[in-house]
Amino acid sequence: MPSPGPARDYFRPLPDPQGRWRLAGGWVRFSAFEQLSRGAPPRIVPKAPPEVIAALTAPRPPVAGLAVDRPQLMGIVNVTPDSFSDGGRWNADGGLAHAQALLEAGADLLDIGGESTRPGARAVEVADEIARTTPAIAGFAGRVPVSVDTRKAAVARAGVAAGAVMVNDVSGFDFDPAMASAVADTGVAVCLMHAQGVPETMQDDPRYDDVLLDVYDALAARVARAEAAGIPRHRIVVDPGIGFGKTLQHNLEILRRISLYHGLGVPLLLGASRKSFIGTLGGGVGASGRDPGSLAVTLAAVAQGVQIHRVHDVAGTRQGLALWQAVTGTGEP
Repeated sequence: MPSPGPARDYFRPLPDPQGRWRLAGGWVRFSAFEQLSRGAPPRIVPKAPPEVIAALTAPRPPVAGLAVDRPQLMGIVNVTPDSFSDGGRWNADGGLAHAQALLEAGADLLDIGGESTRPGARAVEVADEIARTTPAIAGFAGRVPVSVDTRKAAVARAGVAAGAVMVNDVSGFDFDPAMASAVADTGVAVCLMHAQGVPETMQDDPRYDDVLLDVYDALAARVARAEAAGIPRHRIVVDPGIGFGKTLQHNLEILRRISLYHGLGVPLLLGASRKSFIGTLGGGVGASGRDPGSLAVTLAAVAQGVQIHRVHDVAGTRQGLALWQAVTGTGEP
């Protein structure tokens, strides 16, 4: 279990359609805060320190060519034989047909990965991962923003050379010491995710002192480390890492208060699509049977201002998002 973070207060913006402030320059407004402290019950308060309000309200500049003042959909392209979601279904042509289908369904960017990071997965050799990912990256670079989903600096550099404009590192720079310099050198955007442990063992009894706040502190440290490596804040996105070294209850605690992470001052990415907790709570046959639950989680996060949503079912999510926006009138800035 990680050591508790420093004694301090955290402030989560409470969405309010008539709110005084606009959250991160986007579609959610707020006027009050939930004050969170370790070992103390949450409190609703009308004020927060000026620096907290500044971080919560500052408009986020575009990242990887995408405006983040509206929800964006990241389509998942797994070119692996052992993905938990599709088990290598899209490998025959290197993921090209599936990537095209996601693009036609309305994906705003594509996330192309050649190494499964499902619980229990083993690492893939660098050469194999590069061979799996670069054809699809090169095939779609210039048509849509492309992210390379990798923990390895050599794979990231190869992906950027093929046209990727973002690196999605599920280890948050913890796996490969050379990754921070690779991202800094290439000048692309990066998503820093939180994970406790590595895929082989991350679900072996994960524990936290306070998962919501522990993850916040860990992400803050990752952002600081990236900036120290020469990566400007406007190129950084963070992901709390649903399912990566977290139990069902941990996942729910994060999702219920995910707007807290806007206090980090960077765009948020959520990757909850088809995760096992959705099937545990909502049922469904197979990974694709979790798509309705995945949409529910996505819309709950949109209501808290999360900007980028990594999803398998782009068409279904796009439809659900359009209806949510129409019904609530809060989906556009």
